[in-house]
Amino acid sequence: MRLYTTDQGICREATDGSLELLDINQRDLGSLLANESGLASAASAKSRRTLARGNACPLAPVPRPGTVFCVGANYESHLDEVLGQASRLGNAETIETTLATIRTAPIFFSVPTSAVSGPIAEIVLPSLAPHHVDYEVEVAVVIGKGGKNIDAREALDAVAGLTLANDVSARDIQAQSMSGYDMELGHAKGMDGFKPMGPCLVTLDSLPDLQTISLETRVNGNLRQSASLSDLIHDIPTCVAHISKFHTLRPGDVILTGSPAGVGFFQDTFLKPGDVVEMKATGIGELRNQVVAEAEQVS
Repeated sequence: MRLYTTDQGICREATDGSLELLDINQRDLGSLLANESGLASAASAKSRRTLARGNACPLAPVPRPGTVFCVGANYESHLDEVLGQASRLGNAETIETTLATIRTAPIFFSVPTSAVSGPIAEIVLPSLAPHHVDYEVEVAVVIGKGGKNIDAREALDAVAGLTLANDVSARDIQAQSMSGYDMELGHAKGMDGFKPMGPCLVTLDSLPDLQTISLETRVNGNLRQSASLSDLIHDIPTCVAHISKFHTLRPGDVILTGSPAGVGFFQDTFLKPGDVVEMKATGIGELRNQVVAEAEQVS
């Protein structure tokens, strides 16, 4: 099942690709997941009417999650490029010490929910740090029933489905944050609109083999990132279970699972006004976000 949060309400994708506007009270999937009936109500809901794609603006599936967790350095390819240029990112000793244990357990952080934006929303270069803004394609997990101390073998039972996300980052702010003795990343990665997500939530029964999901990034049509979930250091069940040791996961929480090599920072190529960032994940869909300067943002 493919579910969309739109400006018209919650929609379910029909077999012909059109959108069925559902006859339910909730306006977004976050509210739906928080409801006791959860996804079951979306599966059984009647359609108010059918919408053409152009008649419904897609929003982030969960516009305001309870918490957005981000798993860092979770692809071997990205870990290699980070370790290869750790001194450029900040305190090389701290970074290398932290990442030395990465294969033992995932590392993660959280960002404000105000960072979440939609699959076609503009990426706004903040006036505070407009010159070193970067992209990172990531598959994101949307929590369904959640829980605490979840066993990895049962972790997928806590998941509502998957979506796609761009972990946009202000690398100069990130380098400042990582120049001390910690790795606080929330400021650099949690600015307004820095987490485009979408275009929909895909339930796990529609994604029978998560390992085969491939993802890619193109900027202005040029391929920048390409990988599959089989390349993850820690798979989705491991990430869900590990985070639940520290925090109770609640319906509608989101976990970004990491990004592969090819980010702009290590190519000295950053986003600029007019750029178009396109990200795809097989079985999930596409993000298409244009980059604008803060003063250019359309209110």
